[in-house]
Amino acid sequence: MKLIPRSLAYAALLSALIAAPARAEEVKAGDLTITQAWSRATPKGAKIGSGYLTIENKGSAPDRLVGISADIAGKVEVHEMAMNNGVMTMRPLDKGLTIDPGKTVKLAPGGYHLMMFDLKSPLKQGDKVPVTLEFEKAGKVQLSLDVQGVGAQGPGGASGGMDMKKMPNGMKM
Repeated sequence: MKLIPRSLAYAALLSALIAAPARAEEVKAGDLTITQAWSRATPKGAKIGSGYLTIENKGSAPDRLVGISADIAGKVEVHEMAMNNGVMTMRPLDKGLTIDPGKTVKLAPGGYHLMMFDLKSPLKQGDKVPVTLEFEKAGKVQLSLDVQGVGAQGPGGASGGMDMKKMPNGMKM
């Protein structure tokens, strides 16, 4: 029997952990499929939070996200973040967010996102935040945002769900 060198075994383990999909709720409403709904934890006293998700339109007609509500926030809006002449801008999408047929729209840091104003309590890592999305055609959809760490870049944490501080002994990045 041939033994695999330890460094090769760690590399294989690391690849598997990074490639593993984050377990997230999948919600279907009409022709829409909503996945990867998450948020970042907020510091104590913060009054603003954000939410992210992916919406896929498997139908033959467009639909539009026209409203959002959450009991934890006084108001929730869809915002767009963009670079204009080297300046980062953020604005609400007053007419909603269109999801064209056969397309996927990803709400993620640095782009489209949900802005939660007047938070009633901090968003804590590990919590699930219930929100209601309202679409022109698909109607109201309830789902939960999985709250990740403060600096998370996606569902499952900042590094594909792997905590780099908990790597096997002797392994370094």
